Amino acid sequence: MRTETTVFPLFARPGRLLPVAVLLAAALTVVACDRANGDNAKEGKEDVPAVPVEVAATQRAEMAAMYTGTAPVESDRKALVLPKVQGEIRQVLADEGQRVRAGQLLARLDGDKLRLEVALNEATMNKLERDYNRNLELQQKGLVSATALDNLKYELAAAKANWELARLQLSYCDIRSPIDGNVTQRLDVVKIGNTVTPVGGVIESGQSALFVIEDLDTLMLRVNVPERELAKLVVGQPAQLSFDAVPGHVFLGTISQISPSVNAETATFSVRIRVTQAEGLLRPGMFARVAIIYERKPNALQIPRTALLDGDGPPKVFVIKDGKAAERSVKLGLSNGAWIEVTEGLKDGEQVVVVGQGAVKPGAAVRVVNSSSRPAAARIPAVATG
Repeated sequence: MRTETTVFPLFARPGRLLPVAVLLAAALTVVACDRANGDNAKEGKEDVPAVPVEVAATQRAEMAAMYTGTAPVESDRKALVLPKVQGEIRQVLADEGQRVRAGQLLARLDGDKLRLEVALNEATMNKLERDYNRNLELQQKGLVSATALDNLKYELAAAKANWELARLQLSYCDIRSPIDGNVTQRLDVVKIGNTVTPVGGVIESGQSALFVIEDLDTLMLRVNVPERELAKLVVGQPAQLSFDAVPGHVFLGTISQISPSVNAETATFSVRIRVTQAEGLLRPGMFARVAIIYERKPNALQIPRTALLDGDGPPKVFVIKDGKAAERSVKLGLSNGAWIEVTEGLKDGEQVVVVGQGAVKPGAAVRVVNSSSRPAAARIPAVATG
């Protein structure tokens, strides 16, 4: 009986054992590395925390586009009451804060010298009038020439003019208000016993004024506006006025005049604003913050200005959807302080990131951490245009 033995190649040829073992070890290493890498990647993704952000929802409210500036309040009707003749103050009949009417007596000067001049001119006039009447009778009898009579006539006319001029000068001793208004200033010189004198006959400033009268019902402002705003402003547009002296109160005004020229040195033009609602609380000299409203939208979709991303190109925001941030381009419209209108790119109620955008990437998970409800879009009060 013959016995055969079967030998497997792996063991039959020891010389091939090392290469096969090397290949097997390499394959196991690759598999192990792949599993290790997969597990590490999975762990890495799970370890990335959500970015904390604050968000705000789009809101609809009235949006007003406006130009803002500052200007002092002044009276449109303001009079500097100046001395027209020299004289000693004998009476002071008005003081600061007093309401006066046009023609009301404010102070009185002595006028002694001017009264004498009136008397002198009156006497001269009377004498010439008597001479003229006598010569007229003689001329009718042919005893006086027509030329001599004409000379007397002209002398009499001049004497009458001098008399009337002296009376006018005397009337200036009664210092009266030229307009209705309030005495907003009585200079220190206005005291009994002081002598006042016109400066050169023509006063070009208020330094020699005795009183300042202002009509507080005609308050206005002059705002110097940059020339780039010229096309946006027209007469009749409303304005809102606020004052540190009257906190929390908004006053109303209207553009009453726009300068037809631009100042070449400052590149600005003057806009006059008439105060239409002062409520008796405003005074000349108060400093106003002016907002001229040149366009209104009653139901504009708005977002906080802080939602806009920094960078070049079209404006963008991060919108929150399913807990992740998505970058979206938007088209902007009017702006008003902290809020800005979005005309395209967003819908009602969508949430945009307003704080923390610097740490957010498109598609990143976010965690909303608003500490309190954010302020709503500003409600602009209606402005009368009358």
